[in-house]
Amino acid sequence: MPAMKNIRNFCVIAHIDHGKSTLSDRLLEATKTISERDMMAQTLDDMDLERERGITIKSHAIQMYYNHTDGQRYTFNMIDTPGHVDFSYEVSRSIAACEGALLLVDSTQGIQAQTISNLYLAIEHDLEIIPILNKVDMENAMIEEVADQIIEMIGCKKEEIILASGKTGIGVPEILAAVVDRIPAPKGDPNGPLQALIFDSVFNSFRGVIAYYRIMNGSINKNDKVRFFNTGKEYIADEVGILQMNLMPKPTLGCGDVGYIVTGIKISKEIKVGDTITQVINPASEAIHGFEDVKPMVFAGIYPVDSDDYEDLRDSLEKLQLNDASLVFEPETSAALGFGFRCGFLGMLHLEIIQERLSREFDQEVITTVPNVSYFAKTTRGIEMAVNTPNDLPDPTNLDYVKEPYIRAQIITKPEYIGSIMSLCLDKRGILTKQYYITPTRIELSFEMPLAEIVFDFYDRLKSISRGYASFDYSPLDYRESDLVKLDIRLNGDPVDALSALVHRTKAENFGRKVCAKLKELLPKQQFVIAIQASIGAKIIARETISAMRKDVTAKCYGGDISRKRKLLEKQKEGKKKMRQIGSVEVPQKAFLEVLKLGDS
Repeated sequence: MPAMKNIRNFCVIAHIDHGKSTLSDRLLEATKTISERDMMAQTLDDMDLERERGITIKSHAIQMYYNHTDGQRYTFNMIDTPGHVDFSYEVSRSIAACEGALLLVDSTQGIQAQTISNLYLAIEHDLEIIPILNKVDMENAMIEEVADQIIEMIGCKKEEIILASGKTGIGVPEILAAVVDRIPAPKGDPNGPLQALIFDSVFNSFRGVIAYYRIMNGSINKNDKVRFFNTGKEYIADEVGILQMNLMPKPTLGCGDVGYIVTGIKISKEIKVGDTITQVINPASEAIHGFEDVKPMVFAGIYPVDSDDYEDLRDSLEKLQLNDASLVFEPETSAALGFGFRCGFLGMLHLEIIQERLSREFDQEVITTVPNVSYFAKTTRGIEMAVNTPNDLPDPTNLDYVKEPYIRAQIITKPEYIGSIMSLCLDKRGILTKQYYITPTRIELSFEMPLAEIVFDFYDRLKSISRGYASFDYSPLDYRESDLVKLDIRLNGDPVDALSALVHRTKAENFGRKVCAKLKELLPKQQFVIAIQASIGAKIIARETISAMRKDVTAKCYGGDISRKRKLLEKQKEGKKKMRQIGSVEVPQKAFLEVLKLGDS
């Protein structure tokens, strides 16, 4: 067990695509944590989904050993974190378990919005920051310019910035030496009662739930009887150990260590990320104040395609929640889709990733309803209520007002894209609050915007109009009164509750027309006419008609009197009328998904 003064706990933070995972690979190579034979790109990204998209979705902790020039051997616990704004919760959990952070900035792109947001998170937790300029080997690297941006942002000296390249390994020895010299050793009482903060957990089908933790005080041994503060449950520590490429069992872990515990827990609800582990004998008097509970930003209903799969879907979501504590869900029912779950996500990418993981890891094919955000409504009787689905909205006659969540959006871009970005944000009901030149070629814009406006396609449109040069980050502000209406989509007069949406009155007609036009393309023709309508209350604001499939009933008539043909056509007309009264329109899953992507483009 290493001495506390020889332990360093740090995380790697950066904007998406600034080279965190590649640099982590070089650190693993330099410390010989992984053999050349096992080495591959994005070593710590163990999901196929992460490799395909080239993004980190989960934080990954790993222990390395480093022999410093002072002759001492140091133990490094490194956590590689995601860069996308939707996974900032993963970053906040990693930061809570560390004393230092490697702040990575791409020298070809400069400081981006998520860099600033993650940096503030690290500073709030009093982490020691080591600034690193990555990709310095590239021809278009702006080393001097980006170094000045870093100095202005964190107030460091120029010589403190380490020049590095994750691809070629430049600067890796300097980074390892800086981790020892600049990041403080963990503080804590090695002889005190055990206090360990759970920062992550995974589900293993053979061993149950495995919790990852950082020991703040005391130590933990194999076969100790431990208690989880939050649930009050007690277990035997069947196995404790450290995190390397595989789990490495150890007889004991001390203060400052990062490790895992296997207790044979099979029920996912019994472990909560952010909980504190202590011992039953000589317990700690209070829990560690870790990170706050996650606040979902986007809500959507997830339903099984086959209603018999409901219980399987519940199990799958519970297992996913262990691996991704920012997912929240509760049961709900829908007239069109049956039994399902109302799920809360941190953003649209998070929703997409969860959908993909349900399909790949658990073979669950699901239907997702139109995403929306959480509102607050006040009735004329003065009752305030949360509105998570369009069906929760009170009747307009009893409604006093609706409040919707606003966010502070921070966009960093090049000056030539200001005009198109401003028109996009103003079109999304944004209010410009700040315009600030970081350097002559980089500008920061701040807007106050309704969260509902950025849920759909805002990020994609921002990337396309700025040719990928705009970075975006947001933080919640408050709730403000707004003129919102419930838009219903009706098929032959029957509302389809899964396609209902809450929209601003000024955008309702445009949105309704788009949904109706899209459904006309996607719905299969029936033997009868289908009317697709968008309505606000009883008022129809848009309509499309799918004509009936025509069967030629007169084909068998040849020659003879015209009245025979007319008789057959009249009979067909009556049949279609009757069919329309009793026929129901099935909405295929593809139609739900396409309308979902429709957004506001």
